[in-house]
Amino acid sequence: MANIKSAKKRILVINKKTEVNKSRKSEIKTFIKKFEAAINEGNVEKAKEYLTVCEKKLYQAAAKNTIHKNAASRKVSRLTLKLNKIA
Repeated sequence: MANIKSAKKRILVINKKTEVNKSRKSEIKTFIKKFEAAINEGNVEKAKEYLTVCEKKLYQAAAKNTIHKNAASRKVSRLTLKLNKIA
């Protein structure tokens, strides 16, 4: 356990940021699952809606350094390819 005041504060800040990042990642995963469920059902309109939401959430997470920007772009690209296959 840290003894220095600044180190204690850093631990608290890191814990808060970790919770926020976990929340963001979980939200992204949820929307991706909804997108894939819509694709499996063959519902193109619903899938398009979820794709736009996923894209927005991924790029926001990348802007906040929750995930790497290339990882966000890669995921958006793969989701778009899946949508284009059924459309």
